[in-house]
Amino acid sequence: MNRYIATYRAVALAAAVAALTACSRDRLLGVTDPDIIAPDNLNSADGAEGMRVGAIKVFKYMTALDESSWFYGGLLVDEWKSADTFTQRDETDQRNVTEQNSLVTVAYRQIHRTRIQAYAAAKALQTYSPNARARIGEMFFVKGYAELQSALDFCNGQPYANLSTGTPDIAAAIDGPTAFNIALASFDSALVAVGTGADSISTRVRYAAQVGRGRALLALGKLPEAGAAVDKVPATFTFNLTWPGSQGIEDNLIWGLSISARRYTVQDSADSQGGRIVNAMPFVSAKDPRVPVSKRTGVPFGFDGVTPYDQQGVFPAFNSPVPVANYVDAQLILAESQLAAGNAAWLTTLNALRAGPSNIGALTISGMPPLTDPGSTTARQQLLFRERAFWTFGRGQRLGDLRRMIRLYGFTAAQVFPGEGGLNPRKNAQYGPDLNLPVPQAERNNQLYTGCIDRKA
Repeated sequence: MNRYIATYRAVALAAAVAALTACSRDRLLGVTDPDIIAPDNLNSADGAEGMRVGAIKVFKYMTALDESSWFYGGLLVDEWKSADTFTQRDETDQRNVTEQNSLVTVAYRQIHRTRIQAYAAAKALQTYSPNARARIGEMFFVKGYAELQSALDFCNGQPYANLSTGTPDIAAAIDGPTAFNIALASFDSALVAVGTGADSISTRVRYAAQVGRGRALLALGKLPEAGAAVDKVPATFTFNLTWPGSQGIEDNLIWGLSISARRYTVQDSADSQGGRIVNAMPFVSAKDPRVPVSKRTGVPFGFDGVTPYDQQGVFPAFNSPVPVANYVDAQLILAESQLAAGNAAWLTTLNALRAGPSNIGALTISGMPPLTDPGSTTARQQLLFRERAFWTFGRGQRLGDLRRMIRLYGFTAAQVFPGEGGLNPRKNAQYGPDLNLPVPQAERNNQLYTGCIDRKA
């Protein structure tokens, strides 16, 4: 994590330079930029609020404002197919990702920038705005979300910067359960911070943290606790990322890369270039209203000019809202907990979502036909995860779900991972063995890190 430490040192250096030039004869000609917070002004309530706003911005980058692990996790599995010329995207689609992949490196870096900046903002708010409890809770939720996302998408054995000393420091790799427990502790801190606050921000953060806890507990195999964590999340709840009303300022990049630039097309089990992708979801051919897919008139191919293009409609505009946590997520967690307990209500829970109205960002889903019980334990689990795939499309959950099917439910990679043992029709080459994303090579600058513990699910 040396790059993060360097950032803090750069701020200190900037402050020193400012002090040395304070008596310059040019100072009368200087202009103060009201949008810039000088380093020495961070130690204030306004500075703490500026740090919070900055952390939210980076949080957007690690999710839907940049080419994040939401994209790369979805590309590694079956949400997306590369329609591009960049080798970084193609090798991820091939499930053969190298540590040198520069775009995955950026995605990993954004996650850990988010974690560190959210923690710094939380501590600053606790010091200079201790009554801003909802905002403090929000920062702990963001920190936990980053920790959870990294553990879901990247290999077992990631170095999470040590934050216990007040400044980020390098650390050795930790295993998956430890990472999930770190995320769980952050969500707990968010709940403690908001307490019983009844304002809109406190309420939103409380329910978001409950969903975060539920997801972390699922990953840890604590299914009864996961269900209990989310059972009070109301049907009206959603924590959306939103965007300015004018295009080009801060656009939803899921729209940007998949629709505007056509670098990504929706994957389907019946591949558009021939053959069948084993284990893949029929995101195109199912014609499911939760993942609307269309052809664009006069635009048959993606960016590369040869890959048939299927356009997603979950986030159809530059300002489409993106939920990072919502009631749908809570109910999916509850259904999984119920199924694990042998409670027949799991199917009722799923069917209530299908009956709706259930919201995913700007989409409202209702009137879907009810599911029927497939009978066996294995078939029920497969049905549950199929439902999860369609409800959570493009939101950074699919890779973690497939890994959990292997870790907790005893499925093999050959039974759940898309393309396993077959050919990628676009490249006419064998799919690789990757079940997760590797920690980037740049992390090896950390002398305490020597590589992933393993690449297992």
